Amino acid sequence: MSDPIDEAPAQPTAFELVGGEARVRELVDRFYDLMDLEPDFAGIHALHPPTLEGSRDKFFWFLCGWLGGPDHYISRFGHPRLRARHLPFTIASGERDQWLRCMAWAMEDVGLSEALRERLLHSFFDTADWMVNQRSLVKKMNSTSDFSHCLFSRFRRLSHSV
Repeated sequence: MSDPIDEAPAQPTAFELVGGEARVRELVDRFYDLMDLEPDFAGIHALHPPTLEGSRDKFFWFLCGWLGGPDHYISRFGHPRLRARHLPFTIASGERDQWLRCMAWAMEDVGLSEALRERLLHSFFDTADWMVNQRSLVKKMNSTSDFSHCLFSRFRRLSHSV
């Protein structure tokens, strides 16, 4: 029997904090709706197939596991190998930043708390920055907090103008 003093209370996963599969699906759908509708996201939209349905499903399956929920993507396709899967596409800071702005907007639209959005945005930044494969075209931020401040400032201006 284990000593109760040694057992830390389980912290909820990001998947649980987001609200589970239904909420992740809502987030993914809003993300792709924005990508499809907003001219500001044309650069990242151009990296996708003409129809976004397959992308929606794959991102939903991936995001569930990435957030600490069920590993739907891995059970279907194996290890995500994110960087390898994105190497065929030209991804520089512009595409990275469009992706992050689109996700920030989607997170706000589906009602995630500001604290959760900030937490996730830092993780999304690290992953999105890792996808960049055109480093000579990248304007590197000093830190993710600098980027986060800059992104949220630009995002707030953009969302208030729409």
